[in-house]
Amino acid sequence: MTPARADVPVLIAGAGPVGLLLACGLGRARVPVVLVEKRARPMTESRATQLSTRTAELLHEHGFDALLAEAAHEPRTHFGGLGFDLSPVDSPHAGNWKVPQYRTEAALGARAAELGAETLRSHRLTGLTEQPDHVLCRIQGPEGPLELRAAYVVGCDGAHSTVRRLAGIPVTATPATKELLRADLRGLNLRDRRFERLTDGFAVANTRDGITRIMVHAFGATVPTRTGPPRFTEIADAWRHVTGEDISRGTPLWLDAFDNAKGQADSYRRGRILLAGDAAHWHPPVGGQALNTGLQDAADLGPKLAETVHGTAAPGLLDSYHQARHPAAARVLDHVAAQEQLMLDGPETEPLRAVLSELIGLDEVRAHLTSMASNLNDRLPAAKTPMEGRNDSAGL
Repeated sequence: MTPARADVPVLIAGAGPVGLLLACGLGRARVPVVLVEKRARPMTESRATQLSTRTAELLHEHGFDALLAEAAHEPRTHFGGLGFDLSPVDSPHAGNWKVPQYRTEAALGARAAELGAETLRSHRLTGLTEQPDHVLCRIQGPEGPLELRAAYVVGCDGAHSTVRRLAGIPVTATPATKELLRADLRGLNLRDRRFERLTDGFAVANTRDGITRIMVHAFGATVPTRTGPPRFTEIADAWRHVTGEDISRGTPLWLDAFDNAKGQADSYRRGRILLAGDAAHWHPPVGGQALNTGLQDAADLGPKLAETVHGTAAPGLLDSYHQARHPAAARVLDHVAAQEQLMLDGPETEPLRAVLSELIGLDEVRAHLTSMASNLNDRLPAAKTPMEGRNDSAGL
């Protein structure tokens, strides 16, 4: 039963893909949702582009076949830059699926709005006070402060999560020691580079639809303190240092820097406050797992939270979210840490890369890595929603 003092059953901080998929799941179960988003408008950058087999399965189950139809199929993957063909898996969505993150966000956002979710853009969450039957949420918007009482609050607000900080949820984390620069550029004619380790660093280049995405890391470079994206000249200088190529005549569409800081919230739930996506676990985008892990968090949490709001949940159901998703993300963090070392450490890692290249040639090893990359080892029976069985043509 929704607490009488709650203005809204669920407030979600963050209207990125994870928060929007959660809003869709709750909307399907007739749970009203308010999303608080600091951005004034939806994103336009490509950012994360890779959807795993398990994520594609979930999006298909939730009615996003039109989005999947846009995606380019990729039958290969890599582990630490060591490429291999994905082994056959029992899924009609085998392989990786490439679609720009802004398209994923747009599709999820449109569905969430259809299902009744309200999004407060240009708003920031500034305070949380948990009471026995609600959470008092203080919010700053362009027209001044406001307060909402929510039965539950979910932080889907990124690695520097305001919800996690305000709730005082402890984390286990490691600081940054390395940084990669990346950019989407137009007007270049670069040859593709697939995870190349060169004398002075690491470089990736791939062109799709006239846009070239590059990533570069210079061995031994320090990690600067940043308050915004890097300058294009900084990226061009690093690319020239590592590859010898001049990209300064390209037109930058998106500039970004990310480091290898990583961590995980010790608990995904504290009372009426929960975490999902990068707010719960964060790591460098090595292997394309961050978005996938977050979307799978949302798919697991949605039905459990809906049943809890409706008062139909079995004892311990909401706690089972942490029990299912915390170990899944912990495995991803281990794999990311290993891949980061294989790609970004200096020449001393070459013997390890040589041995691992031999192992990847073994069918059993390749099948194991395929299962991890596809997220199929985290498959769980589909959870029923409180509204299952209704004829809902706009359903998730």
